[in-house]
Parts: sequence; C-alpha cells; structure tokens
Amino acid sequence: MNFGKKIRDAREDMDLLQTDMANMIPMNQSNYSKIERGVQEPSMEQLRRICQILRLDPRYLLDIGGYESLSADDLHLLQAIKALIEKYKT
Repeated sequence: MNFGKKIRDAREDMDLLQTDMANMIPMNQSNYSKIERGVQEPSMEQLRRICQILRLDPRYLLDIGGYESLSADDLHLLQAIKALIEKYKT
C-alpha cells in the first residue's frame, strides 16, 4: 500500500473529508489532495500534523521497519518518549 492510500484510508476511517484535513494541517485542499494521490510530498511539518490528526505512526506511512531490532531498553525509552509526547501534545 502506498503512502497516499494509507493516509486516505485512515482519513476515511475517521470520517473526515479532505477539506477537514486540509483545514486542520493547515494547507489548501488541492495540495492535500495531491499528497493523497502521490503527486506531492508533504513537508515535515505537514507530515507531523497528518500523523497527529490521524493518529498514525510515521514509520507505518514511510514503510520503516518496526521494533524487531530494538533492545528492551530502547523500547522502554521509546515508550517514555511517546508518553511525554502524548502528555504535551497540542
């Protein structure tokens, strides 16, 4: 599954329209549509907002491997970082 399709599927699962997403990022709907169609790549800030809004792990969108190669200490650190991000998320 490609990047744009993953975003579109997650957006549709949350019953959001493209205009809803574009307004929350913020960006115009036309450019957001291009991201879902794979015509345009999002900026890092746009990617961060998309992941935040849709509650997606960027590694999932970018097809980056999972936790298989991480040590237990690394996993605990990542969990602590995630908890901090959730605590201070805007």
